[in-house]
Order: sequence, then structure tokens, then C-alpha cells
Amino acid sequence: MDGQCPERPHSRTPTGRMSSAVSQNSRISLPVSTSTKDASCMKVPQDSARRDRWSHPTTILLHKSQSSQATLMPQEHGMFMAEAYSAATCFKMLQDMNSADPFHLKYIIKKIKNMAHGSPKMVMETIHDYFIDNPEISSRHKFRLFQALEMVIRASDVLEETWEKTFTRLALENMTKATELEDIYQDAASNVLVAICRHSWRVVVQHLETELLTGVFPHRSLLYVMGVLSSSEELFSQEDKACWEEQLIQMAIKSVPFLRTDVWSKELLWTLTTPSWTPQEQSPEKAFLFAYYGLILQAEKNSATVRRHLQALLETSHQWPMQREGMALTLGLAATHHLDDVWAVLDQFGRSRPIRWSLHSFSPKNSEDLHWKWASSTILLAYGQVAAKARAHILPWVDNIVSRMVFYFHYSSWSLYSRTTEALDLMLQSLIMQNPTAGELHFLLSHLYTWLASEKAHERQRAVHSCMILLKFLNHNGYLDPKENFKRIGQLVGILGMLCQDPDKATQRCSLEGASHLYQLLMRHKAGETLQAESQAPKELSQAHSDGTPLWNSRDQKATPLSPQEMAKNHIFQLCSSQVIKEIMQQLTLAELNDLIWTAIDSLGSTSPFHVQAASEMLLTAIQEHGAKLKIVSSMAQAIGLRLCSVHNPQAQEKTLHAITLLARNHTRELVATFLDISIPLDSHTFQLWRALGAEQPTSHLVLTMLLAWLQERPLPTGASDSSPCPKEKTYLRSLAAMNMLRELQFAREFKQAVQEAYPKLFLALLTQTHYVLELNLPGEPQPKQQAQEAAMPSPQSCSTSLEALKRLLSTTGHWHDFAHLELQGSWELFATIHTYPKGVGLLARQITVVLRQLLPSLQSPEERDRKVAILILTEFLYSPALLEVLPKQAALTVLAQGLHDPSPEVRVLSLQGLSNILFHPDKGSLLRGQLRPFLDGFFQSSEQVILCIMGTVSDTLHRLGAQGAGSQSLSVAISARSFFNDERNTIRAAAMALFGDLVAATADRELSGLRTQVHQSMVPLLLHLKDQCPAVATQAKFAFYRCAVLLRWRLLHTLFCTLAWERGLSARHFLWTCLMTRSQEEFSIHLSQALSHLHSHSHHIKTWAALFIGHTICYHPQAVFQMLNAVDTNLLFCTFERLKSDPEPSIREFATGQLSFLQKVSARPKQ
Repeated sequence: MDGQCPERPHSRTPTGRMSSAVSQNSRISLPVSTSTKDASCMKVPQDSARRDRWSHPTTILLHKSQSSQATLMPQEHGMFMAEAYSAATCFKMLQDMNSADPFHLKYIIKKIKNMAHGSPKMVMETIHDYFIDNPEISSRHKFRLFQALEMVIRASDVLEETWEKTFTRLALENMTKATELEDIYQDAASNVLVAICRHSWRVVVQHLETELLTGVFPHRSLLYVMGVLSSSEELFSQEDKACWEEQLIQMAIKSVPFLRTDVWSKELLWTLTTPSWTPQEQSPEKAFLFAYYGLILQAEKNSATVRRHLQALLETSHQWPMQREGMALTLGLAATHHLDDVWAVLDQFGRSRPIRWSLHSFSPKNSEDLHWKWASSTILLAYGQVAAKARAHILPWVDNIVSRMVFYFHYSSWSLYSRTTEALDLMLQSLIMQNPTAGELHFLLSHLYTWLASEKAHERQRAVHSCMILLKFLNHNGYLDPKENFKRIGQLVGILGMLCQDPDKATQRCSLEGASHLYQLLMRHKAGETLQAESQAPKELSQAHSDGTPLWNSRDQKATPLSPQEMAKNHIFQLCSSQVIKEIMQQLTLAELNDLIWTAIDSLGSTSPFHVQAASEMLLTAIQEHGAKLKIVSSMAQAIGLRLCSVHNPQAQEKTLHAITLLARNHTRELVATFLDISIPLDSHTFQLWRALGAEQPTSHLVLTMLLAWLQERPLPTGASDSSPCPKEKTYLRSLAAMNMLRELQFAREFKQAVQEAYPKLFLALLTQTHYVLELNLPGEPQPKQQAQEAAMPSPQSCSTSLEALKRLLSTTGHWHDFAHLELQGSWELFATIHTYPKGVGLLARQITVVLRQLLPSLQSPEERDRKVAILILTEFLYSPALLEVLPKQAALTVLAQGLHDPSPEVRVLSLQGLSNILFHPDKGSLLRGQLRPFLDGFFQSSEQVILCIMGTVSDTLHRLGAQGAGSQSLSVAISARSFFNDERNTIRAAAMALFGDLVAATADRELSGLRTQVHQSMVPLLLHLKDQCPAVATQAKFAFYRCAVLLRWRLLHTLFCTLAWERGLSARHFLWTCLMTRSQEEFSIHLSQALSHLHSHSHHIKTWAALFIGHTICYHPQAVFQMLNAVDTNLLFCTFERLKSDPEPSIREFATGQLSFLQKVSARPKQ
């Protein structure tokens, strides 16, 4: 045993693993209870002191021989006398220790200690002689002498071998001796042996091993010494400590056969389960025995034996906290080599009837029930020890262990709360002390996260209390290694920050204090500072700090809350929760900030309203403070979008969207791309994200710019022309999504200004996008299989089309005049095919002037479709006088000349047509006007197709005359066109009205005077033909009527357009009648006479609407109407209203009945 300890720090043998297990255990579970030793001084009976007071001689004997004294020289004699005097003084003090009161005894011990520092050999010899010369002294006196001897041996730098053997024999003889002082006498003798270990521990351990392995269960004092040695840090160097632990494992291996001895096993179990006289403290012998028992089970190879012993241990009382911790330690050590067996035993024990009772019962019925009341805490601690001891093998079991811990903590009742929480707190602290790393901290706290997010207030309160206690413990002791970075600390900050908003006040307070302790930990870690634990730092859960402050647990927290002085000393404790969280955020790395933000995002999906509200506030704060430094935000934005649908609290939703607004300041590009991916199909929640994205004006402009850029990424899908499925490229989908968003955002007030300012670019982009959609050549009527494909993959048809987006752009940006121009003509259908697309662009371009400046960049585009659209618009603008305000004539010629060399044949043809425009050839005007008269004569041909062709040619000629106009020919064209308004042929009526509308549209203000009467006389016929049975005629009537109103500068033109385009019923007719009949007396007479003339129409439909028009006029101007009615007109009105009484439309029947009754009353009156 005195040989050199083999050096194998990296041994992979079972023994090496056992050594590691003991090393972990020795730091937390085998303390010396100093309070027990101190208290023992005061427990000695006083009668023994009186009994021994006169039992010793009062003279001081010098034990040097007379001969030796006589031979000394004078100087030596003086030295001898001085030494003899000191010995005599020491002897006298040893004698006085028996009768001294506690105060005097303390003084004596101090004096002996001082003498021992100067002459340890003399003091030890004197003590030895005192024992020899006074064999009959009392146990109480010996007890005090042992204390003095222990102090002297500890104070000696060197212990001679002679004294080592002498005092070892003395200690061994007395440490098992039974006296009236009981354990404290034996402990005093045992402490002498412990002190000798400081000088020669191997010799002492050899004696201990011999006694331990006799086969007879060892005496309590032997276990006491082993326990003190195992828990002490000052007795061993680091190398000696490893050797001691290795030797202890070898002892455990040699003790395995004793498990099969009934007497030895029963005594072991009895010793472990016998309550201590101080149940709240774990005695060294018990602490050692629990650990030693675990090591023996660890070395046992028979699984059945291990299970039998563990089951027997768990069936003992669980009443005392130290008992529960000791059981858990034994189970944890055994799990190192028998994880399956330990798990099975715990599982079986957890399903037993007493445990199920303890989980649900709140009041014990008898004393036996107390044994099981806290059994669930034992299981909770045991799982923690299993996780700590069997760390290398625990990975496959982690989920099961965590779930079991959650189960037992979840079902602990409020009457068990204090003890269960205390057990959990102490377990967490013990685990972090065994492995004081940031990774371990994350591992432990992650077990609490399920409870921290619980919907039950008491579970959150328990969990956050345990979290706070652990953080406070680390903050006050500084165990964590500063070289290791924190793991997932952002998650913890996020959770604590949200719990600071908990409805439960206690949870709020604990969360805030926990966050404050976490801040201090982060600051210390950042500064590279660690608080080193002193030599007497706690290594076991019940031992106190060196300054007397106990480890933190639930009872400590209740008894000693954070003092005002402590709070004043640390400013962080004086801040509110939001400020504390902001301070912590300042210390987090980018990865930790990401972690925090993800924690808040995940909590947005919680079913708890308070969690969602707190998560939205946390998310907003994090992005408000640190959004600019985030690197990758696309996944965050996508997650926010997915969880927004579950946020029903308006305030939480507002804060979440505000966070998106702030995030967009620095990450617009990523957010636009991300939101495009989740915008097909577009729902209301995703649309809210887009609105939040553009809530700030600079960002809204940037968003539109990026959407336009994505829109212009128009890959032509391979195989699109052969009806293949829609492509799956992300670029293609984003292009379609961008088109969809450009349509939807036009109605969002956040983008109103940006859309208005970007109108020219948007107009050209959407017009070009329409051409792109036509290029895809998708079939108009998808087959069932194709419909299924479209459901899975969006296409331009299944999404909002670019044409609809273009319509919205015109109507929402104040360009509704241009929109009306095509809407009333029904010309949007021209954009339905690639062949009619140029004509549709031409009609639209006649009204658009604001996009002129944007044409030149489009003409230089590498995309053919961009150049084609631009040249189509430019050639139409050549007819507008507004062109020269933007583009000089020579510049227009240059652009068209360059177009002749364009790679696209269509662009070259359009450029050539533009060069032939009348703008560049003014002499064409007189030539074209000269052809109008012959064309007008052709209106009276017999062939319907010839007439249609001639009318179309006249319309085209009027358009080509451009700004020069038709001049004096305008009146002839108007008269000729009006003459065909009531033609019986539908196509001729429609063509005539279209020609009249084109004439009015091309008429300048200077030509209006000659046409004014014609325009007035056409208004009622056009109005009546709005209800023409031929849809084409009704469409052309709407357009011509609207163009006349524009030329006459009517008010409320937008209302008029809406009425013409979409309104139906009496209200629409009343509005149109009001526009016509309330302008002037002259116009009133013209319109009324026109209506009266149509009462004689051959068209039954026109006659009906003429009667209704007159009926409205009668309601408001009866006298004026009856002055113009003759007998024939009156009879026609009677007949018409009589027939309308049977009309299918109820409003017309009601109106006709009223008018007929009114006419009858008027007719019955005598004429004036």
C-alpha cells in the first residue's frame, strides 16, 4: 500500500472509469460536518469533570533521569531547564483542560497551538506522556486531549515515524471505544487519524483497508474517517487525490463478495437508513457509505444482484432530504455500468402503488405514509444523478430522463412544492458543480424550458424560480469556465424576458432577478473574470460557504431575499425588466441575438395570449435595438409570416408587423425575396406583411423597385408552347408573385405615394408583362389534368393577371380617364391574344402621355418585348401634340431611324410606320382631308360590308390626321354618322356610333363651335341606345356618350364613367337624366324633343326607353313636357306605360304604374 500509485490518468479500463465516477462524487457528496464536531465540545456531561478534578497529582514531574541532568554543562543545563519548564507548562495546561469552562478551554487550546508551532515535538511528547501517566482519566478529558492532539499534528510540518505509529495506534484503539460520549468521542479519536493522513496517508489507508475488508461490517468510526478523507480537499495533492480515489475503487471491487452475505448486506442497509441525530445534515460516514455502496454495485457484474440491492434501498424511508440525496447518489454511481438495470428499477419503482399515491395525495394518513410522501423527489434526484454519472452513455436516454423529470415535477402537489423544488434546485447545483461548463448550464436549463412555457401559472412559477436560483448560485460562486462560450444563451434571455411580462407577480419578480444575475454572469464572462472558490468552498449540497452563507435553494430564497444594499451595489437590479433585457442584449453575440429572436418567433405560435403578447414585444425590442446587425433574416421573416396567422391579439399583431417594418430598413432585399416565396397564393396575413414592409416611405419605394426587378426576370419556360406543365424554377415563380403583388399593393395606402411616383415604370412593366404572359401560349380551357397541375403550381392565369394589375394601376393613380377610354369601348379584350395585342396598346397609348420620358430607356432594353411595347407606344404618341413637349421632332426621327436596324422584324416595321407619320409629312394633311368627302358619299352603298369598311377607313383617317384635325369636314362627318344611329342593321349602328366617338375624341377646342349642335342632338339617341339589344351597339353608345360629355366638359365625369360602365337600375338612369336635363334651357329643349321623336321609333326597345326618359322629365318638369306634347305623343306615352306595367323588372312596373296614373289625372283636367 505504500508503493507508488500507478499513473494512468487516461485509463480506459473499468477501474479508470470508476475513478472518474468517484472523482465527481467526492466533490459533492462526502463532506465533513464541521457543525457536528463543534457541537460535540458542548455535549460532555459535567459530572465527569467533578469526578476527575482530584484524580491527578498536583506536582509537575520531570521525566528526565537524574544522571542525565547531572552530566550537563551549565549552558546546556539552562537550555534543559527552559525546555523542562515549557513541558511542565504544557503538562499543566493539558491537566487544566479537564475542568476548564468553554471560554477558558478556548484560551488553553490557543496557547497549546502556539506552543506547537514553536516546539511541536515537545508538545506531542508531553501529550503522549500525559496519556501514559494518567491511564484513568475520564472520557471527557481524553476527548479534549484528542482535540488538542489533532490540532498539534495538523500544525506540524513533519511527523516523525515514531510519533506516526504511536498516535495511529492510539487513535485506532479509541475510535471504536464505547463511552458515555458516544459518537463524538469516537469522532475525536478518528480526527487524530485524519490529521496523521496529512503526513502519511498511505499508512493510515492501509490500516483502514485491512479493517474494511475483514468481511465483518466496518465500525462507524472507520466509515467516518473514510468519509472525511473522501470529502477533504486539503489533505491530498492532486496526484495523491487520484491515487486515493483509485485505491477506493479497488476496495469497492474487493468488497463485491460481501453483497452476497446476508449479515453484511443487512447491516449496510440498516446503517444507511437509520436517521441521524441531525436529519438535515449528512454525516460523513453516511455520505461515504452511500457513495461506497454505489461503487460496489458499479463493480458487481451480476445484474440481478444490482437490481435486488437497489430495490431494497428504494423501499426504505424517503422522509429526510439527505436520505433522498444519498439514495440518488448510489443509483447514479451504479448507473455508470448498469444503466439498463437502474432505469428498470426506477421505472418499476415509479409505477408502484406508494409512488402513485404520493403523486396524488395531499395529506398523509399515518406515520408510514411519511416514508413515501417525498419518494417522487428521490426519483427526481436519481434521474439527475443518472444523467450526471452515466454521461458517456446517457445520450440515447436523455429524452426519456427529461420526460420522467418533467412528469414527476409536473405532478408534485403544492403541499410537496417546497421539498420538490428544493430537491430540483440542489440537483441542478450539484450537476453544474460536477461539470462547471457553459454546455452543462445549457443542458440543465433546457430541461426547464418545457415548464417555463407551460400554460399553467404555478408550473411557470416553479420553473422560473429554479432557473433563478441556479443563475444566482453561479453568479455568487463563479464556477463557470470563462474560456468556454455560452450556448444558446439567447434562448434563455428570450424566455426570461417574456416571463418578465407574466401575469403572475411572483413569476415576474423571479424572471427579473434571474435576468439580472444572468447579466452579471455575461459581464464577468466578457471581462474574463472568474470568482475562485476558497479552499473551504462547498463540495456537498448541505455544506456552507466559507463565509457562512449556505448554498442557494428554495428555502434560502424565501428566507433571504436580495437585500436593498446588494441591489444598490449593482445597478442592474434597479432597472425595469425592459431595460434589463436591453442591457443583456448589448452583451450578446450575433449568434446569441439570432437565438433570442428565434425564441420570440417560436413563441408567437403559443396558445397562451400572454406568451404571444410578450413574444411580440421581445421581437420588436430585439429588432429595434439590433436589427441592423443581423446577417441572415430570410428564414426569420418566413417564420414570422407563417406564425402571424395564429396571432389574434391586435396589439401583438401590431408589434409583430412593426418589427417587420424596422427589419426592412436594412434588409429590404432579403425580405422582398422571402415574402415573394410565400405570396402564392396570397392571403390576408401575408398581405399584412407586405403592408408592414412598406410602412415607411423610403422603404416602400425600394420595395416597388425590387418588385419591378423581379417582374423583369421573365424566363420563358421550356416547352411552354407545347402545353407542358408550368415550370418550377424559383425565378419564374417569383416573377409571377411580383406581378401579383404589384397588383395588390396598388390598393395599400402604405404604397400609394410610391406607386404614384413609379407610375411610368409600372405602366410599361405591366404592359410588357402582359405580352410575356401571351408568349407563354397557355391554353384557354385547361383540361382536368392540367387543372390539377395548376392547383399545385401557380400560373399567370391562376394568379392575378398583369392585365388586371394594369387596370388597377390606371384606376388607382388618377389615370381613370385612360382606363375609361378602353373600358367603355370594351377594348381590354384586345390584350387577350398576341395578334390583337398591338392594337390594344395603340388604343391605350392614345390617352397616355405621362410615360413618354420612360420610353427611351425601354427602347434600349435588351429584351425584345420591352422594345416592342415602347415602339408601339411611341408610334401612337406621334399623333399627340404632347409628344413635342417631351421629345423634339428631330430626336423622334433619330429614334425611329435606329429602330430600322433593330434585330426584331416587328420593331423595324413599326419604326418604318412611325417615319410615315403626318408629323414628319405635314402635306399629308390636305391629302387626307380631301379624301373624306368621297368616303362620306360611300356611306350610302347598298353593301353592308362596304359601308363598314368605309366607316372604319374614315375613323382611321381622322386618327392619322392627328393634331391637324379634319377641319371643316368634321361637321359633314358628324351629320353622316348621326344619320345611321337608328339604322336597322346592328353593325351599321355600332360602326356609326364608333365613328362619331372617334370624331369627338379627335376634335380640338377650336373646332367645337361647329359641332356643338350635333353633339347636343346626339346625346339622347346615344343615351337611349345604352339599352340597345345589340351589345356592340350599347358599347359604342357608351363610349360616344362619354366622349361627348368630356368634350362638353361636364362635371362629375368619374361618376359618369362608373355609371356608364357598371351601374344599372333607376338610380343610374336618374343620374344620366340629371346630367342631360339640368344644364341649360336650350339643351333641355333639344333633349326633350329628341326623346319625343324616339317615341315614333320602329324599335320597340328604343320606344320604351324614350318613354321612361320622358316620364322622368314629367316628374320634375311636368309643365314644360305637356307644353311640347301633342295628341299623338300623349297616346304613345299611354300605350307605352300601359305595356310597361307588365315589365319583368319590378322597378319599371312601379314607375310605369305611377306615370300612367299621373297622365290620366292630367288628361282629365280641363285645358286652360
